[in-house]
Amino acid sequence: MNIKKIIPILEWLPNYNTTLFKGDLLAGITVGIILIPQGIAYALIAGLPPIYGLYCALVPQVMYAIFGSSRQVAIGPVAMDSLIVATGVSTLALVGSESYIAIAILLALMVGAIQFIMGVFSLGFIVNFLSKPVITGFTSAVALIIGFNQFRNLFGVDFVQSDQLQYVVVDVFDKIVNFNHPTTVIGLISVVVIIIFRKINKKIPSALIVVVLGIVVLKYFGASFGEVSIVKDIPSGLPTFGIPEFDIDLIRELLPIAFTLVMVGYLETISIGKSLEAKQDEYRIRPNQELIALGISNMVGSLFKAYPTTSSFSRSAINQESGARTGMAALISVVMVVFTLLFLTPLFYHLPKTVLAAIIIVAVFNLVNIKEAVFLWRANHLDFWLMLATFIGTLLLGIEFGIIVGVGLSLIVLIYRTSRPYVAELGKVPNSNFYRNRSRFEEVIIEDDVLIFRFDAQIFYANSSYFRDKLDEMAHRKGAALKLIVLDAESINRVDSTGVEMLKERIKYYKKKGITFLLAGVKGPVRDDLFRSGILSIIDINHFFMRSNDAVKFYKTGDRKQQEKYAKYIHQAYH
Repeated sequence: MNIKKIIPILEWLPNYNTTLFKGDLLAGITVGIILIPQGIAYALIAGLPPIYGLYCALVPQVMYAIFGSSRQVAIGPVAMDSLIVATGVSTLALVGSESYIAIAILLALMVGAIQFIMGVFSLGFIVNFLSKPVITGFTSAVALIIGFNQFRNLFGVDFVQSDQLQYVVVDVFDKIVNFNHPTTVIGLISVVVIIIFRKINKKIPSALIVVVLGIVVLKYFGASFGEVSIVKDIPSGLPTFGIPEFDIDLIRELLPIAFTLVMVGYLETISIGKSLEAKQDEYRIRPNQELIALGISNMVGSLFKAYPTTSSFSRSAINQESGARTGMAALISVVMVVFTLLFLTPLFYHLPKTVLAAIIIVAVFNLVNIKEAVFLWRANHLDFWLMLATFIGTLLLGIEFGIIVGVGLSLIVLIYRTSRPYVAELGKVPNSNFYRNRSRFEEVIIEDDVLIFRFDAQIFYANSSYFRDKLDEMAHRKGAALKLIVLDAESINRVDSTGVEMLKERIKYYKKKGITFLLAGVKGPVRDDLFRSGILSIIDINHFFMRSNDAVKFYKTGDRKQQEKYAKYIHQAYH
């Protein structure tokens, strides 16, 4: 076994040099500057003391740098996972209490264990049941939920907190007149400043700038701003080692939210990793290794007081744009967080919570993907409605039910599409040996006594009835003139027992009506399944052809020489 596949850091560390370090140093410092205020802000979303956002930026980043297959993905606290944590844990304990913190840390251990097991057993494909439209709808809805839930800090009003947007919106509408003027002014100015700096250059640490300005204003001019809520004491020092407390009943209650975090976290990491992978040719993302890396990051992180972490869209993009080439950039960011925890936490005492709310709101509202919605409406209406249903379901029912709606609808669409695949009648292109879809090529020749039927999917229990109905429908339109049916099987890659029995029954049916049934372009594995299922007891091996044109030619001319060669070949291939 290749040890470098298990521990990807060994792929780049032995050849590390000063050229790589220059890019990694700049990227690590840039991401670290952004990560520190974001970590504090996202901990507040999760309902945890600010220090826990910084804890999430330590051990998980180190573990991912060692085991992650991407060299530029930035791991740590993110807004979406933080809100999911708050949604799940707040039903079990009082927000901010010791038991709440303990449950959030236990949740990280559970998420990591599930991710690790899925990675070891190569189960990453399970997450593929969340299609891109579902991800877009879910992400956009969660972004709005996070943003609206931060209005309480932005305006200084104790709005209700909920992952069901309608309750938050109603409460905001009722209480917005009670907004705190100084808090609102600082918050809105922070929003404007961040947006302006992002427009100028995304590499500018706009979050850090508004944090510094907010601290300076409240520390030296706080008396002029009335009651503005501030972060206050953030303890100094590094997290201590500790094993999360286990409780079987508690674990059982946390499982749904843990699986939600697993799916969302993995999807975020893979989508970010794939987008970064496309911009270079030095390495390739390995999905199951990513699950293992995320699992180790969360499991080991939970031993050092981290709540669930995953990759960040914004920080990963900035990491790549700033010149990061390897996981060393992440380790440099860790050093900056360590320095902050040891020496700089007292500086955050006067940090206004409204500034943190501004950072969060600007960050998450960029995740509302209107462009993708417009694209889906133009490209595929079914995918658009799937996205919209997930979006509305998540907004109104909450995050946990939103993901269930998304997965459920994805499965329904998958079943619908596989049970009703595309079918076509083929006609002959004039002066050629090719057959094409009559619906797309008007010039093709259609003969009354011949039906060339193409089925663009596997034939299995879910669509065998559909196959039969569409075949009978096309045959019925031909009427009494029909003498030959050719199944063009080039697009059929699998057939199960139900499909075989249906096919045998139709061949018998048309045989009784005096209609010859031939098969063309049958793939080897499909042909083997048909032979094993006894189809040769109904039709001769000479009824299999390489192309539809060969089948029609054989029927019309009776020339058996070419066909006997092909029949001999497939007979030898099968045996």
